[in-house]
Order: sequence, then structure tokens, then C-alpha cells
Amino acid sequence: MNEDLGLPISHWRRLWLYAFGGLVLLFLIAPSLIIVPMSFSGSTLLQFPPQEWSLRWYEAYFQSVEWRDATIVSLKAAILTTIVATPIGVAAAYALNSRMLRMSGFINALMTASLIVPVILVGIGTFFIYARVGLNNTMTGLVLAHTVQALPLVMLTVLSGFRSYDMNQERVARSLGAGRFAAFWQVTVPQIRFSIVSGALFAFITSFDEVVVSFFISGGEVTTLTRRMFNALRDQIDPTIAAISTCLIVLSVVLLSMAQLFGRRR
Repeated sequence: MNEDLGLPISHWRRLWLYAFGGLVLLFLIAPSLIIVPMSFSGSTLLQFPPQEWSLRWYEAYFQSVEWRDATIVSLKAAILTTIVATPIGVAAAYALNSRMLRMSGFINALMTASLIVPVILVGIGTFFIYARVGLNNTMTGLVLAHTVQALPLVMLTVLSGFRSYDMNQERVARSLGAGRFAAFWQVTVPQIRFSIVSGALFAFITSFDEVVVSFFISGGEVTTLTRRMFNALRDQIDPTIAAISTCLIVLSVVLLSMAQLFGRRR
């Protein structure tokens, strides 16, 4: 509202804000607008714009045994991370929202610490800990490390869903004879399921796209796709990297679109 006249602010007065927001969005999506066309180049070098168009680099990606194995490792790690991080994150959000824990503020800060600490420090610390217990270059170690990074996202996403949910509904169900778990599963979960699904998708994407921690603790038969991409950029640069990056962009867009469609149906 206009403070002087008490009139609503027109869209023309907000034009600078729209322009600024458009520039920010353009800055964020500009790399994708360059990478995607480069992936269809027929040249052996990264060129933009491409001089000729071809699908040869997508064929090179899907026909390569090394790239296929790395993709399978990343998919396994992402799926297992989602399976582990989602129930733990939901339980943590439930406990924090219902004030069941003492020092809830400290516990919340502790669980979200991985979002604040630089990822390179997390990777170095994880590497030295795993070196002592023998978890480097193992799927178990990879899933545990990715769970630490995905857990805060799941917890915060589900916690936001709890903020718009009335816990009295669950208490009423329990007062009518339902057990705590039955009341949670039958009353609470259906009403926060969009937040749970969104948190699970965030966990999957976080694990699948993670590169820094995976660079320290993955290797050999447990080499992730992102680490192999990093090694390929260091050793040889060809449009195969652009093709894989395009596939990752498409995967992320599809998963987030599915989450939005699920929320609208709800």
C-alpha cells in the first residue's frame, strides 16, 4: 500500500523489482542454456553454439560401461539415502514440532549444522573418520555420508508441513483409543504427505548430485557419477560431460515437477 495516499502500489512501480528478479533468474539458468545445446554438438570439442548437431555424445554415455556403472552406483546411493534419511527426518521433525525433546533448539541447530559447515570440511572430516573404520570406497559409507547431508533438508521440509498442521487432530485420535503410531500414520501422515514426498525428493537429488564428499570417500567399484564427471573434466574434456549434465538437469526438473503435481492433486 502507498503510505501517503493509502492506494495499492501499481505493477509499474514494481517494474524494477520484476526486472531485478528476471536478471537473477537469467543468471541462475544461463549455464543450463549453454550446456544443453552443447550436448547436441557433433564436434569433439565443447562448442557454443554448435556448428553441427548430433546425438553421438548421448550414445557415448549410454554405451559406455564406465559411465553406466557410475550411474548405477549414484542411483543406488540416492535411493538408499532417501530410504534412510526420510523416516529419520520425519521423526526428528515430529519430535521438534511436538516439543517432546528438551533443548530442542540445540538439537535443531546440531542437525542442520551440515548446511552451515563448508562441504569441503565435511568431506575431509568424513574421509579421516572412514579411514579409521574402513568405510572409504564402500556403499555403506557413501550412504551414511549422503544421509548426513540430506537429513537437514528432509527435516526442515517436513517441519514446515507440521507448522500448518493442527496436532490436536492426532491427540483426539489417541484419546479415542488409537495408539501413538496408528494415530500418526492414519491421521497425521495423510495431511503432511506432500512435505514428506518433497523431503524425500530433496534427499534423492542431494545424494545423486553430491560431488565434494563423494570425491573424498568414493572410488573403485563405488565411484559415483559426479566423481567420474570430475575426473573426466580433469583428464579429457568432450561433450559427453554436457550430455550427462543435461540428463541430470532433466532428472531434477522431472522430480521437482512431480512433487508440484502431487501437491496440486492434494
